[in-house]
Amino acid sequence: MKKALAVLMVLSCACFFISPAQAAPKTVTGSNGATLTASATTAKSGAILIVTGNHFDETVGIYVGFCVVPKKGKPPTPCGGGINKAGTGEASFWISSNPPPYGVGLAEEFLPGGRFTKKIKISRMIGKFDCTKVKCAITTRADHLMSDDRSFDIYIPITVK
Repeated sequence: MKKALAVLMVLSCACFFISPAQAAPKTVTGSNGATLTASATTAKSGAILIVTGNHFDETVGIYVGFCVVPKKGKPPTPCGGGINKAGTGEASFWISSNPPPYGVGLAEEFLPGGRFTKKIKISRMIGKFDCTKVKCAITTRADHLMSDDRSFDIYIPITVK
């Protein structure tokens, strides 16, 4: 009985150190039916989150990245890595199955079904914004060819520790 009680106490204590809310992935569905999933909603600065998208319109390019949450109706910006037209960096990516000529080789194509998977680096600071003090999120938005179209905006808030 004492042994069983000791095991139960150890398991109970372990629950304080492992938070399922922090480890669980989160999925959000956008207004156009696309889904965005992040592997966690809490991360330390420098952590890499796995971000997946599904059911995106393959005729419209998007940016996916870690950004400051803007006022309602505004595009997510600034973003870690900026608007990534160069195809480099770890905090934002350009995904388009039909980019303009200058984007061929820079934008990555959607996988069938409007899917993608990216590793996105989380940072405490995005420019002058401190993500421990302002709301930051994994976001998608229409690329610069349709930058005023807010129907592709999806947000998964990230708590930076």
